[in-house]
This record gives sequence, C-alpha cells and structure tokens, in this order.
Amino acid sequence: MPEKSVVIDFHMHPLTYESFQPSALGWIAEIVGQRCDFEEFRTRYSDPEAFVGLLKESGIDYAVVMAELCPITTGICTNESVAAFCSGRPELIPFASINPATDLAPAEKLEDLISRFGFRGLKLYPTYQHFYPNDAKLYPLYAVAQEREIPIMLHTGSSVFEGARLKYGDPLYLDDVAVDFPRLKLLMVHGGRGFWYDRAYFLTKMHKNVFLEIAGLPPHNLLKYFPELGRIAHKVIYGSDWPGVADLAQNLEAVRKLPLTPEQKDLILGGNARRLLKL
Repeated sequence: MPEKSVVIDFHMHPLTYESFQPSALGWIAEIVGQRCDFEEFRTRYSDPEAFVGLLKESGIDYAVVMAELCPITTGICTNESVAAFCSGRPELIPFASINPATDLAPAEKLEDLISRFGFRGLKLYPTYQHFYPNDAKLYPLYAVAQEREIPIMLHTGSSVFEGARLKYGDPLYLDDVAVDFPRLKLLMVHGGRGFWYDRAYFLTKMHKNVFLEIAGLPPHNLLKYFPELGRIAHKVIYGSDWPGVADLAQNLEAVRKLPLTPEQKDLILGGNARRLLKL
C-alpha cells in the first residue's frame, strides 16, 4: 500500500511573543486585519488547541512552530514558550532558535535545548541577527546539529522589517556549510527571495543536503521564480509563513493548482518534510 499523503507546513510562527518590534507587529496586524479583528485573532490562536483546530480545518497534518530570538528586527519568541505551546500535541513540531550574538556557546545551548525540550530542528535568522552563515564560530553548532540529525532552517533573501540587513541573506554562504557538513540538512528559507532565486535553485540541485523552502512566496509565482521547479521537487519544502498568509487552505490549493505532477506536489506539500522530520 502506498503511504498516505501528508501535508506539513514547515514554517509557522506563534502569535505569543515576549516582545514585538513595531514594524513586525504592524505587518502582521495589517495582513490579519484584512479579514478579521487582529486582537481577537491573536487571542484565539495563542491557544494551542485553537491553533491545532485551525490546522485541521485547513487540511494541514503537521506544523513546524519556530522560536525567534531577533530583538533588533522582529522580536522575541522564546524557546521555552514554543516548547510549552507544542507540548503534548503531536501535530506541532517545535524548532528552537539560537542567536549567535547573545548565545556565547551556541553548540552547548543547542544540546541543552534538545535534551530539555526535545526540539526537532533549529531556525537561524542571519538577516535579522546579522551574521554570515559560514562564520567559523557557528561550526561547532553545525557539528552538533549534524550529529543529532536535526535540520537547520536559515532565512535567505529579502525582508521588509526594519533593521534587517540583506547582505547576510545570500544563499551562497550556505555552500561552505553544505560542503563542510555533508550530513547536515540545510533549508534555505524563502528560497533566496528577491535577489537570489537562481542561486538557491542551483545550490539545491548541487548539494544532496540542501533543500529549498518556499514560505512567503506566492504559490502562483513559483514557476516564474523557479522555472524548472519540477526537477528538484524531491528537495522542495512547503511552508506558509503564517500568520503572514491570508488563508492557509487557499495557499495550499494554489500549490495544488501548479502544473506539476501529483507525485511532485505530494512531495512538496509534505513528503519531503516527512523524511526530514522522520515522521
């Protein structure tokens, strides 16, 4: 019997932050406010049970929920709060965050987060935290992630938030990491959005351990950005960037309408993520 197709949203942010920077909060409030009252939405979906209900209503089986430690650009959503939000809910897969500017022993920090909370992956924000992904000081962190067999997501490409520095978002910096850590699964979040779609595509095609994550990209434009997306469908990871997407079900449907084979779309919408997460 073939495996049941699953839908995994690999890129979702909680609504409960310890602090928000105004440009980030304003951006979310504007998007949500187009369809409902933002404060009511924020209160409702800060409840993990309501959030899981939203996933089920939208046709999503699993969601990666990410911490965020970016005090100068977007804000702070702590590892502890994400762990608590996901605790006891198998549909929710917690990803930790580490800030190289404030976590002076990032490798030890990652070990501790995995051991204490069971985090299943790590999200790094180079453009928001202002570091180059191939900085040697991060290599002990990458070594831990490779040994523990957890994937790392790295923001690539543009950002609308005040304080972001786009030079750190060039996917090419991941080439060194992919070569030096060949068993480490690396996800280029936002697929090099804006400046570097071509680089993101070729890095995905070149490296077995590099994946193209497409959160925040309008699904109907994916084949414009990546004309040969079908050739790397086995390396593409779906994400919505919720709450920065108006309608989760519509976003999924837009992917399903792409002129790709059913098998390719199943891989993008969940099959590839299922392998990465060992579900």
